[in-house]
Amino acid sequence: MATVLVTGGTGYVAKWCIVELLRQNHHVCTTVRDLKREPDIRDAVKRVFENTERLSFAAADLLQDEGWGSAMAGCDYVLHVASPLGGGAQGDRNSFIAPARDGTIRVLKAAVAAGVKRVVMTSAAATARPPLDSGRISDETIWADPDDPQFDAYRVSKILAERAAWDFMAERGGETEFTTILPGAVFGPVLTEGNLGSVKIIADLVEGRPKAMPKLGLWVVDVRDLADIHIKAMLSPHSAGERFIAASEFMWMADISGALRENPGQLGRKAPEYQLPTALVRLLLPFLPSLKPLAPLIGRKFLLSGQKARDVLGFQPRPGKTTILDCAESLAARNWAR
Repeated sequence: MATVLVTGGTGYVAKWCIVELLRQNHHVCTTVRDLKREPDIRDAVKRVFENTERLSFAAADLLQDEGWGSAMAGCDYVLHVASPLGGGAQGDRNSFIAPARDGTIRVLKAAVAAGVKRVVMTSAAATARPPLDSGRISDETIWADPDDPQFDAYRVSKILAERAAWDFMAERGGETEFTTILPGAVFGPVLTEGNLGSVKIIADLVEGRPKAMPKLGLWVVDVRDLADIHIKAMLSPHSAGERFIAASEFMWMADISGALRENPGQLGRKAPEYQLPTALVRLLLPFLPSLKPLAPLIGRKFLLSGQKARDVLGFQPRPGKTTILDCAESLAARNWAR
């Protein structure tokens, strides 16, 4: 039994980390910018795990120094899951980069000062993606180039934040160990309506949006499996100083929509069937601002290896279809797919 700080308790991944930590009998403290959010988070956790007596809250903001020292007090481990999204336009890289990088360093400084045993940080699989035309497979030995035009502002912020974190820990980490988790597109059951992230893709497909899909593919990971690998990395004697890609399988949007339509109930009755030709999508890109950040990936299946997590941590992710259906069912159960 350990005491674990989870940053950003309002987040999708953070809530599932809290659930899994409580299930494994750990004490959990989670940070929120506003302590008024405590009842909402407790209620969300109780949807899948009733006992929240070992859950406490601390007020801390990734953009401010105040509160982090007291939040870390007495903690054995930190799961740094939160990442501020910035307030600027999607094309404004600085609005994403500075908050993500500075917030990460702020957490690490406080963890080192508090003598935390290990910090496990959530990064992104994109941070290990080589140039798309290189023919190389994404794995943990690769560091993505933040100047590569395949990456949008959010993914650039993840690349630079993770790089800054490793540099800081190498220079000033002291006895505190460090590990990073690099997830693909995160889906799975939803506990609250806000902060849906990539789940918005499933919510749109359930509602029949778009009417015709681009040929766009994603490496999928279940949020429950992502929480599990964070805890495995936190406790494993073999994970210190390592990066781990967390992914299950590659799925085209057409595969995801097809999984919804194959559901025997009414869940996928609106899910689109038609896939737009890639050439047409590229012509339409100037008029589709939501797709512009993903333009380099349209029509491409890039290779990725998640074998290291399986070999070192015993990671056994769910099949992608299970993840998609569980995600959609949780949205439909509370009428959040709209």
